[in-house]
Amino acid sequence: MSALERCGYHLSCWLSAPRAWHRPIGAVDHETLACLRVGDVVLVEGASRLSTVIKYLTQSSWSHAALFVGVDAARLAGGAPGSAFIEADLAEGVRLVGPEAFAGYPLRVCRPVGLSDDAIEHLVTHLLGRVGHRYDLRNILDLARYLLPLPPVPARWRREMLALGSGDPTRAICSTLLAEAFQSIRYPILPIVDPEPSVLGIGGGDTVYRRRDSTLFTPRDFDLSPYFQIVKPKLTSDFDPGRLHWQATDQDEVNG
Repeated sequence: MSALERCGYHLSCWLSAPRAWHRPIGAVDHETLACLRVGDVVLVEGASRLSTVIKYLTQSSWSHAALFVGVDAARLAGGAPGSAFIEADLAEGVRLVGPEAFAGYPLRVCRPVGLSDDAIEHLVTHLLGRVGHRYDLRNILDLARYLLPLPPVPARWRREMLALGSGDPTRAICSTLLAEAFQSIRYPILPIVDPEPSVLGIGGGDTVYRRRDSTLFTPRDFDLSPYFQIVKPKLTSDFDPGRLHWQATDQDEVNG
């Protein structure tokens, strides 16, 4: 490993490490795990130095994304026992992890709609084929854009800053990995939409969708996408607000 590679690796480890003040508490909610389906995107509100930058630049709570591939697929791909998610880590590359990797962090489940079993299998296969891929971290200047916790960047340039250089350090961002996979099966996230003129040139042609550069996608795009259903785990199991037990207050006595 060259001096630049060692420097880049240590820098990426420092950026990926949780901040000292963050102490995740508890395991991932069982209801969240129970509602997941293969192909679901799980957004994470991370607390690393890199997460702080991504949340600022995207003006979003979500700084990380992983795809649920299921325990069986992860085991067949050589994942550790309990692994069920695939993610891209800046320092370690594309890897399989278990639910404990997200323990204590707020999560959001984004579900693609209308995909066939074959399409989901292709999606998972595409991502599993990337497991073990390590990113070239010699481009120190490309990594250095993450060093400032709150870089003074105008709002209109923030997304472009994440894709600065468009090299391997940029592709190490989790949302780029997932965007490439979904676009490989032509599933829309936030596509560019162009109306196609009709043959007669009068209008009324079909709508044409164009792919965006995968390096420009961020975790919040899966949340904003009209093509992903937001799944609320507590509402998927016959939620009844009448069964909730509320602590009595003085106001309750006043209301009788």
